[in-house]
Formats: sequence, structure tokens, C-alpha cells
Amino acid sequence: MPFAKSAITAVLTLASSATRTAAFTHVGILRQRGGAAMPVLSTASISSTTALHANVKKLSEPAKDLLPNVDVFIFDCDGVIWRGDSVIEGIPETLSKLRSLGKKMFFVTNNSTKSRKGYKKKFDSLGLDVPAEEIFSSSFAAAAYFEQTKFKETGKKVYVVGEVGIQEELDLIGVPHFGGPQDAGKIPDMGPGCAVSHDPDVGAVVVGFDRNINYYKIQYAQLCINENPGCEFIATNLDAVTHLTDAQEWAGNGSMVGAIKGCTGKEPTVVGKPGPLMIDYLCDKLNLDRSRICMVGDRLDTDVLFGNDNGLKSLLVLSGVTSEEKLLSDKNTITPDFYADSIVDFFMDENAKVGSTV
Repeated sequence: MPFAKSAITAVLTLASSATRTAAFTHVGILRQRGGAAMPVLSTASISSTTALHANVKKLSEPAKDLLPNVDVFIFDCDGVIWRGDSVIEGIPETLSKLRSLGKKMFFVTNNSTKSRKGYKKKFDSLGLDVPAEEIFSSSFAAAAYFEQTKFKETGKKVYVVGEVGIQEELDLIGVPHFGGPQDAGKIPDMGPGCAVSHDPDVGAVVVGFDRNINYYKIQYAQLCINENPGCEFIATNLDAVTHLTDAQEWAGNGSMVGAIKGCTGKEPTVVGKPGPLMIDYLCDKLNLDRSRICMVGDRLDTDVLFGNDNGLKSLLVLSGVTSEEKLLSDKNTITPDFYADSIVDFFMDENAKVGSTV
């Protein structure tokens, strides 16, 4: 399905608050795993969420089974494109080959530490030529949610447990906020008779990944949610682990959200994957055919579920947090259409020919 780059740029321009507001006016934000399931894929997929795990097919003939049937690839970033601050081997060449075939690509990450502008800088630093309009982060999704719900019109503020990415996206839509990195070093006085005072005008608490999470932030967040009437609890994602470095897995935003859930007893509204917000936006604004879109990620409960629940093809890569053993385990109930070692395998036939001539 051909798209003019200028049209995409016009639709997805970073500064276009009006465009983004209109795009999300109809989108119902679902809680994690909430809402009705989308129809089963009409394509002859090898597996579904109810298929036997033995039938999950490892990609072996991409030129036959994958590339001819996909117009648009949606890639997760951590564990698919890079690990920590290191690009995964072969990724630049693979993306270039996909573009040469006319494939459209979008990069959708649950990591909220950067804004879309910040992620553009990361792509550039890794030598990846990715236009800004192809990048979507959960920090953007949080801001989009506030535009959809007309939060700014309430006159309320947002308390941020998270990093600068959320704040930069909120600045773009004019929503007042505080917290975040500015509260990184705060320690509450817990002597006799001491208390943390909080702003009664906080109408929402947003919890994103925060490398400077502390007790003060947790306490402030729970006070706002528990004591301010109608205060919303928003989570950018519930990822259990993340890749801060390429050496090991690190505790993800699920641990931050879990701390707030534990002291409020409330479930958050989740705006990142696997919710439908970002895919609805893309499909509606660019008139995409869901059956010709493939979600590629390294997580079963976010990326693959995002694809399966929203009527897309799904492909799991083993270059991130999910092992082949976990995928094929009897305990796993989420299955992709295909899986591969990495997206470099999209051109395994071509790579094999090159290798044989060396």
C-alpha cells in the first residue's frame, strides 16, 4: 500500500497538537488486557493465541511466508532494534532492505523515558536513519490520552513519576505538571508528627519508567490518588523488565506501577502496548489494512498480544527478553504467527547466498 512521505509527515508532525487531538477523540483507552478481543486474523496464520505451542512456526522462508504478505512493519525498539545503547547486529542493513522493498515502518516503544524528539536523537546516535514521524513512545501515548479526555480544560495538574520524556510530551500540549526528575533527590521527613503535604489540584498521576524512583515519589503519588477526588492513575506500561544495558535485564515499569498499586489498591489506565491507542491512530489516519500489518517485538504479553488483540500479524524475535523455551512452554498462552532469532532473518535467504560466496 503506497504512501507519500509528505502525507505521513503532515499527519504525524510532532508539533501538531490539533491533529493529535482529532485523531484520538474516538479512541477508548482500555485497561491492560481489557476490552473485547479483535476478530481472528483472516490470513492463513500458522498459529493463534489458542493454538498448540508445537505449531508456532519459526520463520524459515520469509520471502514466501512473510514479506509478500506485509505492507507495514511495526517494530518495538528495546530488544528488537537495540539493546541498551547498542544497536543489534545487522539491523541498519535490514531496515534499509525493507525500505528498498517499499515497506512502511513504525517504531513503537513502551519506554517513556524519552519523548519522540528524544528517541529521534537516539536513532541518530546509533546510525539509524529513521524519520521522526515514524516514532511513537508511551510518553506520547500518555499525552494523547490527556488530549482525548480534555484534561487541560479541567485546570488540574499532573504529578509525574517518571523521566523527562513524559514531561516533554506534556509541554507540547500545554498540560501543567511537576515531579519527575525534579523530585529525584527528595527524602520525606518521617519524624514524629511529620507529614508530606500534597497539591489538592493534582488531577492525575502518571507512572512511567523512573531510574530515580524513591519513597517520596511513591508517597506523593499515593496521597494524590487516595485523597484527591477523581484523581486518575495512569501507567505508560506494565513491562516487567527492560534493557538498560546489553549485559542483563533490569526491573521495568511494572515494578514502579506495582508500588503505586500496592498502596492505593487501584488499577491504572494503561496507555501503552498492548492497548489499542497507537494502532487505532495509525490505521485511522493512514487508512492502513490491519491484515497487512505485522507487529514485531520481543515480549509476549505486550508486543505479541498487541498484534493478536488488534487484528495484526505478529512475530516474536528472540533478540530480547523472551527465550525460545519460554515461548514454547506449556505455560505460555500467547502465541505469535512466527518467531525468529532477530529481524535480520527477514532476509535469511539473501544472507545465506552472500555467505556461500565468501
